[in-house]
Amino acid sequence: MLEQDLLAIERRLWTGGPDEYQTALDDTLLMGFTAMAGVTDRDTVAGTVEPAARWRDLDLQVEGVLQPTDDVALITYRAQARRGDAELYRALVSSGYVRRDGAWKLMFHQQTPLVDAEA
Repeated sequence: MLEQDLLAIERRLWTGGPDEYQTALDDTLLMGFTAMAGVTDRDTVAGTVEPAARWRDLDLQVEGVLQPTDDVALITYRAQARRGDAELYRALVSSGYVRRDGAWKLMFHQQTPLVDAEA
């Protein structure tokens, strides 16, 4: 159940617009991207989402899920997707969630792009 719940949130974040980010992200979160790294806030991240440039042909393959406490969960997966006419993007992705008022909120997200030999 936990794995499916977290994957559903991840899919919405890959394919959805700013409203999905406003719903799914914690107030403050830690991001690890080449273009955005460090501590940031929900509004800043949601403001970077361009609805016309969302991901398609999304495939997520779970590598692991861990729930160290009742209100903390981590998921790691391999992702591949396309944006527009760009080449297939592949990454090893990790996300951390905290449960607030019964809902999982993303508080950590990191992506490591993979080259073909690593995919």
